[in-house]
Amino acid sequence: MDARLRAAGVVPLALSLFTLLGCGSTGDDGAEGTPERVPAQEASGKARERVQAYLDAMTAKDPAAGRSQLCATMHAGFDAAATGPNGDFADHFKVSRATITDIRTGAQGQEVSTTVTASAGTRKTTRPLLFTVTRDGADWCIAGEEPGGHSPEPSVTP
Repeated sequence: MDARLRAAGVVPLALSLFTLLGCGSTGDDGAEGTPERVPAQEASGKARERVQAYLDAMTAKDPAAGRSQLCATMHAGFDAAATGPNGDFADHFKVSRATITDIRTGAQGQEVSTTVTASAGTRKTTRPLLFTVTRDGADWCIAGEEPGGHSPEPSVTP
């Protein structure tokens, strides 16, 4: 009776280990990193690329280059507001500095926090902007922009 109870406890434990480890061999010997980390690293890198290209376009006052970083669902809104009085590409704004401060996974995709320093005449201000970058088919694009952002996550030192 005692052996059957122990066996009954080992089977669920073994099954839970298979579930945690991914149920079987994937043919990956670990040389290329874990499968979970590669997509997260790729997503973070692609998000950084898209947002940096958008920030560079803002600084250069190149609306076409900025628009090309956006998902198709954002094009109409961008076209209506980008060069308007409060748009990212308004003629009277001069962007002197735009910096990515944090990238993390959010509910809708990669959330990229930035700070943008702009001036209009003699007035200068620095504002945080939060961009959401998602995968659209095989490509990545900016799916959202809003005021705010995340504080940089503390770095872990060994």
